[in-house]
Amino acid sequence: MRALLCLLLLAVGFAGSASAQTFEPLTIVSQSGRHAFEVEVARTDDERAQGLMYRRSMAPDRGMLFDFKRVEPISMWMKNTYLSLDMIFIRRDGSIARIAENTEPLSTRVVSSGEPVLSVLEVIAGTAKRLGIKAGDKVEHPLFAGSR
Repeated sequence: MRALLCLLLLAVGFAGSASAQTFEPLTIVSQSGRHAFEVEVARTDDERAQGLMYRRSMAPDRGMLFDFKRVEPISMWMKNTYLSLDMIFIRRDGSIARIAENTEPLSTRVVSSGEPVLSVLEVIAGTAKRLGIKAGDKVEHPLFAGSR
């Protein structure tokens, strides 16, 4: 019985460590000022496919940055995503192309970038309005430093 309990605790420990999140700093520069976030970066196909699905909460200064590796039209959806989000579509130079505010949780409705972009930043719904973030504002993160 004790051995079974030890195995169970080890399994739980490994499962918990597999979901450890790594955050990177990201700043949005708008007319209302500089707004700092800590973001997870989805760089692989699997990470991008998982996104923020199944999450029940997220701090207001957190988000997820999707790196699509190349500039192209992007389409997102909210299937299995319980949080309403603002989707911020970002060009290669870090300028914001479009913001889809207050996306509908658990929806399969497609949300499009409207033009070719390099990435998408997802933050809690209402963040763009609350901070005065608009199309044309700049996003600072190494992804946009011209290193590609």
